[in-house]
Amino acid sequence: MSRIVRTWAMVAALAVTALLVVQQGAEARVGGGGSIGSRGTRSYSRPVAPPSQAAPSRQYAPSQQPYQQPYQQPSFGRSFGGSLLGGLAGGMLGGMLFRSMGFGGYGGGGGGGIGLFEILLLAGIAYMIYRFVKKNRVSDSGYGEPGRVIQMNDYQSQSQGLNYAPQRDELADGLAYIRQMDPSFDEQRFNDNVMDMFFKIQGAWMNRDLSGVRSLLTEEMRGILQNDVDRLLGEKRVNRLENIAVRTVEISEAWQESGQDYITALIYANLLDYTTDDTTGQVVAGSKTDPVKFEEFWTFTRAVGNNPWKLSAITQK
Repeated sequence: MSRIVRTWAMVAALAVTALLVVQQGAEARVGGGGSIGSRGTRSYSRPVAPPSQAAPSRQYAPSQQPYQQPYQQPSFGRSFGGSLLGGLAGGMLGGMLFRSMGFGGYGGGGGGGIGLFEILLLAGIAYMIYRFVKKNRVSDSGYGEPGRVIQMNDYQSQSQGLNYAPQRDELADGLAYIRQMDPSFDEQRFNDNVMDMFFKIQGAWMNRDLSGVRSLLTEEMRGILQNDVDRLLGEKRVNRLENIAVRTVEISEAWQESGQDYITALIYANLLDYTTDDTTGQVVAGSKTDPVKFEEFWTFTRAVGNNPWKLSAITQK
């Protein structure tokens, strides 16, 4: 009994330790490695991947000759064999059950339960029945109807429209709407601006002072990040971000609503992300040597027109 208690105590201790480790690592980089902020009416929907990361569409190669399967009449042998097999299996199962319940078996002896051999035999019969039924369904499916012709080029003509055109069109339309009110808008310049804002906001976060980036954040984001900064100050901890390298910045969504422009960009970056104690200088979360790779969607908004962009949401991919 004491051994069981010790085992459960060890399991509970490990669970608590894991929970504490997860909680300590929750303050990683801006946003704590979670999803925060608002994306307007899309706040409760996941951002879509950029067109360059969309999965390729399925393409079916056209068939030169139509495929036609001859009609097959159900075989009498299959029908009779299935009935016979089912009857034998049912009889054997009934006999086993009766013997296991003590109603007598061969020679009227008392039942000793179902043995290993009988279980294996019953399993084999069940597998044979399954194979038989599956084969029978395939042979009697609608593809064997007379005159039924399958042409793969019919599927190709339908699949040609699966190149994620709706996603591309939606993104292109969103950018076009933004340009209507701001003809000077340029995608590459926007991506460069996103990268600059990314570095500035991360630096302010590490310094635990958001005063220099207030103009880059919406009011909601300022409140969220300030609460996190205040928590770090109260715990006397510093979230250190070093060797930041942004690999790619790519626009994934663009739309307008309620007089606001919205653009979501996917940021792929890596950095050293760890938290230290102000008093001792010891690392309490993260690693000073192992870089962290991450992909995050950063959503920016502004009043329609040539106005400055502000960070409104961070969403984990």
